[in-house]
Amino acid sequence: MMSSDFASFERHGSWNVLLALVDADGSARHPHVRALCTPQAATRDLADAIHLLCALHGAHPSVIDHALGHATPETAAWLEDAASAFAEERALLAHLTAAAGPIPSTPGQAETEAAVAAQRHALDMLAQSDRVGCAIGTALALVLDWHSMRMVLDTAATRAGLTSSPNTLPIDADTATLAAALAAKPAVERAMSFGAQQLLAQHRALWDLAEARKSARDSL
Repeated sequence: MMSSDFASFERHGSWNVLLALVDADGSARHPHVRALCTPQAATRDLADAIHLLCALHGAHPSVIDHALGHATPETAAWLEDAASAFAEERALLAHLTAAAGPIPSTPGQAETEAAVAAQRHALDMLAQSDRVGCAIGTALALVLDWHSMRMVLDTAATRAGLTSSPNTLPIDADTATLAAALAAKPAVERAMSFGAQQLLAQHRALWDLAEARKSARDSL
């Protein structure tokens, strides 16, 4: 795609909305994510975050796999590429979880497991929604927000002496093209935004939980 073509998609309302949502509410904004990506981050806090991420996104089928089951002719190719790439991200996550060892001992472990299970269920329901646009909006937001998740994974890999595989999720230009095409129908655009907002809300809840667990460990 030529740069002028991409610029036209960047200016499209649907793409701007997605970018604005991720910029305002995405993982990169969370103070715990920023803290985890610093050299001062405790190894046990990184390990805990990796375990929580694996519990939320490490299983198959993923959010993107579920959305692929509800694909339309417009979304199928993007979702197929994203599902294949996210399988590699899950493999990296599993590798890092094994390298991290047991989940750090933290008060309220049973409550943590129940909370993450509820978050996973909420994401699965969004990605399987029959409301046209909701599932793809959830998947789009996951791909966009995963850049911040990847920073945590890469930091954990470096700390463990491992090498991360390249991130092959769809590039922004392809995602912008899809968002622009789907937004031709206002109802679909609204559903996309809803799915994206809910995905980002679940990610914020996960990082809130990770931060609370850190505080609980630090107070022991």
